[in-house]
Amino acid sequence: MNKREFLKDKKRIVIKIGSSTITHPTTGSLNLMKMEQLVRVLTDLRNQGKEVVLVSSGAIAVGRKTLGLIEKPTQTKTKQACAAVGQANLMMVYQKLFGEYNQVPAQILMTKYTMINDISRTNARNTFEELLHYGVIPIVNENDTVSTDELELEFGDNDTLSAIVASVIDADLLILMSDIEGLYTDDPHKNPDAKFIDVVEELTEELCSMGKGSSSSVGTGGMATKLSAAKIATNSGTDMLIVNGENVYIINDIMEGKSVGTLFKQHKSEQFNILDYIATKQYSL
Repeated sequence: MNKREFLKDKKRIVIKIGSSTITHPTTGSLNLMKMEQLVRVLTDLRNQGKEVVLVSSGAIAVGRKTLGLIEKPTQTKTKQACAAVGQANLMMVYQKLFGEYNQVPAQILMTKYTMINDISRTNARNTFEELLHYGVIPIVNENDTVSTDELELEFGDNDTLSAIVASVIDADLLILMSDIEGLYTDDPHKNPDAKFIDVVEELTEELCSMGKGSSSSVGTGGMATKLSAAKIATNSGTDMLIVNGENVYIINDIMEGKSVGTLFKQHKSEQFNILDYIATKQYSL
């Protein structure tokens, strides 16, 4: 029996795509062909009756290119300026591409405070539910223009944010599109003896210690942030996959039950509280 067969029945899916996946590595410009393929795949999922939420990084990378900055910005105010310019451009492209398939997208910008505050979190959940009810595909990103937490990697290039979104909307499945095939026992780029891990039944301390930092000049999320996301997702009752986003059609393989990427099995915890994962002294109420 195919151990991934159950993925075919997933109804509410959150897909996270990183900056390095939707931009060209040599120029930093948007990879329009890959974005068009992504939009086509997501729209087809909607056509199958599935509910889809896209968590998309890329605003700072796009803004950086638009403003003519060669190096990745380090100052917070510069990152915020890039985000302000880039988010508008990014959504414009998504809107045009989704429009080609008569699919309606929506923009949702979130900060950590959105999740910390009970009223804001409830409002966010209600908004997601209503948009999904109308068949809209929400496109989520960090609100980097007004918040500095995310710029200091609190959300780790949207890895953690996507897990939080999945938790808030009770998603069935979270897919993290990465630049690596999944979880290995060590960095496969540096250690040829690193072993690939197909399924993670439970996140142990040993597994969490395997997380490495990011090597991308565009994105900010390494394996450590993906493992943090897995902890949130699985404890909240959401299965999670880490897959290589080089070919976005891998989403179709996942939904067909094919064995790709690393699958983190959900084990819903009755004690799960999202605040345990994101509360900070700065935002204590």
